[in-house]
Amino acid sequence: MSKTYQPKKKKRKTTHGFLERSSTPSGKKILANRRKKGRAKLSV
Repeated sequence: MSKTYQPKKKKRKTTHGFLERSSTPSGKKILANRRKKGRAKLSV
């Protein structure tokens, strides 16, 4: 059985990065919730 997670830095950034999150309304909501919870890291 092959490993399913093949990490790529570019893919990680463009899908889950801060700029990507803050560019959409739902992403802004995610960031707001993480700020409210007091996360040290908001995104990748």
